[in-house]
Amino acid sequence: MTITELYNELNYVNHSREKRTYYANLVINNPDLVAKLLEILFKVDDKISPRAAWVFEFICSKNIESVIPHLDYFTEHIHKVHLDSSVRPVAKVCELIAKAYNDKNNTKIKTALTEAHKERIIETCFDYMIKDEKVAPKAYSMSTLFIFGKEYDWIYPELVTILERDFSIQSAAFKARAKQILKKIKKVRK
Repeated sequence: MTITELYNELNYVNHSREKRTYYANLVINNPDLVAKLLEILFKVDDKISPRAAWVFEFICSKNIESVIPHLDYFTEHIHKVHLDSSVRPVAKVCELIAKAYNDKNNTKIKTALTEAHKERIIETCFDYMIKDEKVAPKAYSMSTLFIFGKEYDWIYPELVTILERDFSIQSAAFKARAKQILKKIKKVRK
């Protein structure tokens, strides 16, 4: 399948779990399509970009290791994503990567994830935290930053400052996640 054919197929992707799963399975069964999917995802001003992001999120939810050959490309471009409907799945993929990295059993992600990859993910997550993003990307970013904060001691002070500063002006969902993350940070610091 060419990139043009994949692009045209993505026109049929919608918010339904059924369509996202169908196209995620299509790409999983044809791993050469992942690079093409990411290329479409990072056409950040294109109306099909969010659909590629939704499919990529589903792929990573099913098999996070499918991102490994594409970590350089993914992390080099995530900072460009700005459409709300693309930011949420990209933030979710960052969280999935962090969780896999933190998992005692997932050595492939631990081996593949370089310092540069982690730094780009951390930078993007902090951007999501300080920009006027919706709650979901902020929540995924909090979790990602919490996980990487175990390794980088400078993250927690920065994250705590942002969470405490924004606590009173954010939604109930933000407050709930922030309380949870602040509690975990406090526990880790003991």
